[in-house]
Amino acid sequence: MPAPVVRRAPYKDFLQPCLQRRFASTLLVVLVISYAESLTLSSWTSVIWSWFPLGIAGLRTLAIFGSALFIVILRIAHPHIGLRTSNSGFHTFRQYALTLETIENILTYALSAFCFSQVYLHSVGEHAGLQWITYHSGRARLNERALFYTVSLTLLGIFEGIMHSALDYDRLLLGSVKAKSEEKENGNGSKEDPFEKLVKCAPRLVMRAATNSIGVCLANYLTLYSLFFRRTAWWWTMTLFRPLYNLPKTNIPPSSGPWSVWMLFRSILAGFLLCLLWNFGNATLTLRLAKEPIKNGQPLTAESKDPNGSLLNGLKAKKPRNQAFAMWETALIARDFDARRKGIFEDIDRKDGPMWSQLYVICLDTIKEIEKRIDEYGKPPAPPPAAVSADTFAPPPTRLVEPPVSAMVWQDAPAPKTFRDSVGTYVGKKMRSPGKKPAEIGPLAKQTVTELRDSLLTKEQQQYANPNGIAAMWTNIFLWLLQYPIGWPFKQLFSRRLATAVLGAPHGEASIYINAAYTLSQLAVSSLSEDNYGNVHRDVPSIIRTLTTVIKKLEIFRDNLVIHWTDLEGSRQCEPVEEMLDAFKDALDNVVGAFEQYSTDLRLSRTDLRLAKEAAKKAVPAPPVEKKPVEKPQERQPERQQRRAAEKQPEMKQVS
Repeated sequence: MPAPVVRRAPYKDFLQPCLQRRFASTLLVVLVISYAESLTLSSWTSVIWSWFPLGIAGLRTLAIFGSALFIVILRIAHPHIGLRTSNSGFHTFRQYALTLETIENILTYALSAFCFSQVYLHSVGEHAGLQWITYHSGRARLNERALFYTVSLTLLGIFEGIMHSALDYDRLLLGSVKAKSEEKENGNGSKEDPFEKLVKCAPRLVMRAATNSIGVCLANYLTLYSLFFRRTAWWWTMTLFRPLYNLPKTNIPPSSGPWSVWMLFRSILAGFLLCLLWNFGNATLTLRLAKEPIKNGQPLTAESKDPNGSLLNGLKAKKPRNQAFAMWETALIARDFDARRKGIFEDIDRKDGPMWSQLYVICLDTIKEIEKRIDEYGKPPAPPPAAVSADTFAPPPTRLVEPPVSAMVWQDAPAPKTFRDSVGTYVGKKMRSPGKKPAEIGPLAKQTVTELRDSLLTKEQQQYANPNGIAAMWTNIFLWLLQYPIGWPFKQLFSRRLATAVLGAPHGEASIYINAAYTLSQLAVSSLSEDNYGNVHRDVPSIIRTLTTVIKKLEIFRDNLVIHWTDLEGSRQCEPVEEMLDAFKDALDNVVGAFEQYSTDLRLSRTDLRLAKEAAKKAVPAPPVEKKPVEKPQERQPERQQRRAAEKQPEMKQVS
């Protein structure tokens, strides 16, 4: 009887519950902040019911939490890995400005702000005079103060939605695994909890909330509301409330608006509370999702009946998120979990080959993607293969009638005998005749144009009037604009162009390649003492040669990439690429150092080792040059006087 087949659980079955738990912890933080803001809106007329969670304070907390829940749902719907790669900020704007995702972000923030504004209006009390409907002499009137607050917070939501798309809040920040010694040198030995990081960045979040609220509310108070939104908002609100209340039939707003400094202060305060809710919610979710794929001190796939099979499922997944987390988990296993690492070497009875062999192919193909992008940079895309039908190679059909003669009928015909033949001959000659060349401008006309140009324009104006001069003038104007912040979106910085070429578009994540290189090097070094079957040493030469080739090509490409003329700074630094290059060099150095003494058995030539060592060598930064202090003329005068006195003494002795 054959043994029962163990079901290999997909990697998403372990990743999704982990992410859901992190979402739940984020909601807890948002709920706590909502309760704190609910207390600030309480009237405090009662010692107990003003803060008791099961009373009005609790209902207000749920209402505030509901308005912030839209943003958390938005973050759940649009996560992605990798930074946006493009040559300039204008390319990014053109690529994402009118997408459905950007529109959804703006509408979601606007809806969240509208809901919060209604909670705020119903919480401040009747003494503030912010009810939607007021009564004067027994007649209902629309209160423009409530309309002003609603428009102000909605505009703040639109602004935050634009910032959400511009700053790419939906990006998942993944980590890269490095040696423990290197982490200690960089100060990353003690890993902070996400909540500790949140406390550290809290002052920055508070300052950003205050800045955005003051800027948007002040602009709305001074110009936006009165010039652009007042009539439209008044018309829509009157149309909405007229069936419910006996409002006037006119849709024209009153001549005088309810402007006051107190209204501006209240709108800034409400906007500040709303921005705090958004900022802390986004920051908490970003920090929580950036945690390592570890559960209860073990890798995510430790609970699977087939841990290695589930891990392979994640590495081969089509979704970039599953693949990136699986590669991160594999690098952690190679460094921190000895039992799982030994299990990789001992798992040799798989259907598609041993666990190490499959892992080796996946990691090496991931690293070779860098080499492939470098080789294809600047080349036109290959045309799609043409579809070949079955009728292409079919023999041509048999002709029933001979094809028409293509000879010139009128030219080969005998001399015309009739009027019809004469007309045909004349028409044929005219149609075959090329005609006369266009007459050139005469010398007198040329001289007249030259004299007129010299009399009206100076030499400098004539230089600028030609096409080259006009192009140079526009280039100078554009270079002048690039020196100011308004020209930043049009700058094609070296860092952006290099990251786009190396990491790919529209998104690129360097941690995938860093973790793949570390996994290969760490498993290869550990195999010297843990690989009982000797399967790893056969692939070590290929690992060394591949890393050497990729490092050399990446360095040559980085050094030879020309700086664009719009990059006025000219900096040749690109942090993601430099970090990836350092990780490749560290991985290559570890493998060469561990297997150099076995180079003969591995059939590694001296040339291979020499090239590998050169590739793994890191550039040492030049020490700063100490500038010698310049001697002042006053300090050199005594020395000159002594030298002149010593020269005069022998002359005086000869004279005497």
